[in-house]
Amino acid sequence: MDEKQITENIRRLRKAKNMSIDRLANAAGLTRGYVSKIENSHKAPPLATLFKIAKALGTDLPLLIIDDPTLVKQGNNLCIVRAKDRKAVVALGTLYGYNYESLAYGRAGKNMEAHIIEVAFDEKGMFSHEGEEFMFQLEGTQEFTYGNEKYIVEEGDSLYYDSIVPHTGRSIGTKRAKVLAVTYSYKR
Repeated sequence: MDEKQITENIRRLRKAKNMSIDRLANAAGLTRGYVSKIENSHKAPPLATLFKIAKALGTDLPLLIIDDPTLVKQGNNLCIVRAKDRKAVVALGTLYGYNYESLAYGRAGKNMEAHIIEVAFDEKGMFSHEGEEFMFQLEGTQEFTYGNEKYIVEEGDSLYYDSIVPHTGRSIGTKRAKVLAVTYSYKR
């Protein structure tokens, strides 16, 4: 997805809800200047920021990150995303060399986001956001940093953690680590 589309989606949804930039900024816990910069940028903000904006707009993250909002169904209790229909998404880690594929973008009103993430080789930033995360190591090996501790996570290992604690990972070895990540946010 084109990152510019994400910034346009934010502006479109904000205006559709008759929200000022100030009101969105306050609701998301961001500055007015930062929200304005996001809306006028060609680069998407970090995933943690997108979660805050989606919550402040009273919408779901997929409505911000996909190019066709009709793919997200309201009141849909079942969401099937075929392998061929997975969507690459822009998220905080994308800026640091991570690749994300959304696995459940078609359902609105969910408390969890599921992604397959290819972990970067370089550790360039720590992530921190509300909620909890579960990760299952599908392929490769990563060094996972949680707070001040480092852990080696290998194929078949899993992690479950409070995602407000700063965390990051980096692939180690010759191939990129690939993980199934499920992020839970407290919406309800």
